[in-house]
Amino acid sequence: MISIKEIDQKEFELCYELDSDTICLWTKEQWQSEFKKRGVKVVAMLLKKKIIGIYVVQIIIDEAQINFFSIKQKFRRKGFGSYLMTYLIKECEKLNIKKLLLEVSETNSIAEMFYCKFNFLTVGRRKNYYKNGADAVLKEKKFIK
Repeated sequence: MISIKEIDQKEFELCYELDSDTICLWTKEQWQSEFKKRGVKVVAMLLKKKIIGIYVVQIIIDEAQINFFSIKQKFRRKGFGSYLMTYLIKECEKLNIKKLLLEVSETNSIAEMFYCKFNFLTVGRRKNYYKNGADAVLKEKKFIK
């Protein structure tokens, strides 16, 4: 049984654990501070009450920025990521968000293809953004009203 729910700071350890097992984006301290940011929602996808995916989105007026989006490795390429992204997009539509933004490493071709599937377009680059020297590709999805 799949469920999706917003989680709070008490569960930051679970977020850090999933992150450590997937993309290794943030430290424990960064996870804790993410929950304190204004407009941030941390949403988990659960399968049989266990977290298998998380997204972090920050809403600023009529725009939303995806700060984190990941599915546990063994659940990838099974439709869970698409299910979670569809949920996020519907939530943005309910909130009358005009555009959804994110950045992804130029070396992450699988993520690039995934975001293209949801009509995210490349709108820019940040040169040498990641520790390994890779560029960040800036993506945007506009919502038509």
